[in-house]
Amino acid sequence: MTRSPAGTPAAPPAPPVSPPAGRRAHARARVPRTGASGGGGFLAKAAAVTAGLTAAGAVLGLLRDQIMAGYFGAGAGTDAFLVAWTVPEFASTLLIEDAMALLLVPAFSRALARRSAGLSDDPVRALVRGTLPRIVLALGVAAVVLILAAPLLVAALAPGLPDPALAVDCTRLTGTCVLSFALVGYCSAALRAHGRFLPPAAIYVAYNVGIIGTVLVLREPWGVRSAAAGVAVGGVLMVLVQAPALLRELRAPRRQMPAAPAAAGGEGRILVLGLIAPVVAFSLCRQSQTLIERFLAAPLPAGAISHLNYAQKVAQMPMILSLMLCTVSFPVVARALAAGDPEAARRRVERDLLLAAVVVLVGSSTVIAAAPRIVELLFERGEFTGADTSATAAVMRVYALGLLGQTMVGALVRCYFSAARPLWYPAAAMAAGLATTAAAGVPGAHHWGAVGIAAANALGITLTAVLLLRGAHRQAVPIHVGRLGEGLLRLATASAWATGAGWLCQLAIGSAVLAVAVAGLVVVGVFLLFIACAAKAPEIPPLPRSAFRRTPHARRHRAAPSAAEAAPVEAAPVGGDVPLDHGRR
Repeated sequence: MTRSPAGTPAAPPAPPVSPPAGRRAHARARVPRTGASGGGGFLAKAAAVTAGLTAAGAVLGLLRDQIMAGYFGAGAGTDAFLVAWTVPEFASTLLIEDAMALLLVPAFSRALARRSAGLSDDPVRALVRGTLPRIVLALGVAAVVLILAAPLLVAALAPGLPDPALAVDCTRLTGTCVLSFALVGYCSAALRAHGRFLPPAAIYVAYNVGIIGTVLVLREPWGVRSAAAGVAVGGVLMVLVQAPALLRELRAPRRQMPAAPAAAGGEGRILVLGLIAPVVAFSLCRQSQTLIERFLAAPLPAGAISHLNYAQKVAQMPMILSLMLCTVSFPVVARALAAGDPEAARRRVERDLLLAAVVVLVGSSTVIAAAPRIVELLFERGEFTGADTSATAAVMRVYALGLLGQTMVGALVRCYFSAARPLWYPAAAMAAGLATTAAAGVPGAHHWGAVGIAAANALGITLTAVLLLRGAHRQAVPIHVGRLGEGLLRLATASAWATGAGWLCQLAIGSAVLAVAVAGLVVVGVFLLFIACAAKAPEIPPLPRSAFRRTPHARRHRAAPSAAEAAPVEAAPVGGDVPLDHGRR
C-alpha cells in the first residue's frame, strides 16, 4: 500500500514503475514531486532552502557592491555601468521571476499530471520539444537586436550621461543576459514544477559569484567593463547550476504521481494573453521606477545614479527579509482560495502583512537612525570617499521612508494574483504610483538632486500600497482594511519613536560597527516596548509559529489532501515560485 505526501494511506495506483536503483533515486521515488505539494513539512523545508540560499545570494550581492565601490567608487564610470545594468534588471523580472513562471510552471505541472495517465509519448518531454527551441530562437534574436541597438537604448535611458560610450560598451555585454536569463527562467520553472527547489534557489549565488570573480580577474585591463562582463558570465553560471538537475529529471524513468483533475477552461488556458498580460504589466510598471530614477539622475552631477543605487541596495535588505515571510504562506493562500475557504486565506494574509510590517519597520528605523555609519561601515574605502558616504546616506534615509510601501505592495499583490484569473487592478495601481513618481521626481531632482528623486520614489510606491490596500477587500482575499490599516498606523508610530531613540543613542559613538549595533538594539527595544505598552496594539503572533502554521483549511485536510491542494492550481506559481531578491541582482 502506498502513502500520500501527507503520510496517510492512499488508494493503490496503477501498476507502479520500478524505481531506479540507488539510495538517491529511491529517495526521489519515495516522495512524489507534484510541484503543489500539500504537506506542510515539504512547504517549510522548501521555504527554508529558498530563504537560506536567498540570504547567501544577498550576502554575496553586498560583497559585490562593496568590491565595486572600493574599485570604481561612485563616479561617471559606475553611473555608466548602472545604466547598462537596467537590461539584466528588466530581464530577470520578466524572464526569471514573473512572466516565465506564470507561463511554464502551470504548463509543466499539467504535463506531469498527464504523465501519470500512462500516455505513450511523455508529455513533459513533448512540452520541452515544443517550447524550448522557440524560446531560444526568439530571445536569441532579441539579444542580438539589443546589442546592435545599444547606442539608441543608452540615449533613451539616460540622456545627458557623462560617458555614454562606456555605457554602450557595458550594455552590449549585459545584453547577452536576455538569452541566458530566458534559459534560467525556463529551467527554474521546470524544476519547481518537478518539486526541485535547491537548484533554482542557488541561481543568485551563482550570478554574484560570476560578477565578483570576473571583476577581480579583469579589473585592471577592462575597468568597470569587467562588471558588465561579469553579468554575462553570471548568466551562464545561473544556467549551469540548473541544467544538470533538469536533464536528470527529463531522463529519469516515469514515476507515479497523484492524479489531478484537469483545470476548467481547457488545456491552453494559462497561455491566453489576457491571463498573462496583467502580471506582465504590473512587473513592467514596478521595474520602471528604476528607469525613471536613472533617467532623472542622468543630467545630475556624476555619481548621482551610483548614490541612488548603493542607497537602494542597503535600504532594501529589510524589505527582502520581510517578504520571505510571505513566500512560505502564499501557496497555502492560493490553495485555500481554490478550495473555497476565503476566510482562512484572509486570516493568514492579515497575519503575514503585520509580521512583514514589523520586520521592515524595524529595519527601516535602523537605516534612518544610523545611515551614515552603515554606509561608512560597508562602502567607505578605496575610491568611495567621505563625500560619497554623506550623499548616499542622505538618499538612503529618504528612500527608507518608502520601504513599508514597498513591502505592502509585494505582499498585497499576492492577494490579487492568488485567484485563478490575475486581475488588472494591481497594474493600474502600480501605474498610478509610477506616474506620481515621475511627476514628483522632475521638480524633486531639480531642487534636491538625488534626494528629491528618492522622495518621489517613496511617495509613488506608498500611493500604490494605499490603493492596493483600499481595493483588497473587494478581491479574492477579503481583507479587513480598516482593522489592518489601524494596526499598520500603530506600528508606524512605534517605528517613529524607535528611530528617534536609535539616532540619539548612536551620535556619541566613534566606532561605526558599535554605533550601528547600538542603534539596532535600541530600535528593537523601543519598538517592542512601545507595542507592548500602547493601547489597542495590533495583535502580532510569534514569528516562528506564524511562519510554519497551516491555515485551518490545511489542518482540516492533513489526513488526505483535497483535490484543490493536490492539483497544480494555476495561481500558485505566480509569486510563490518567484525569487524575492529584487534588490540584489
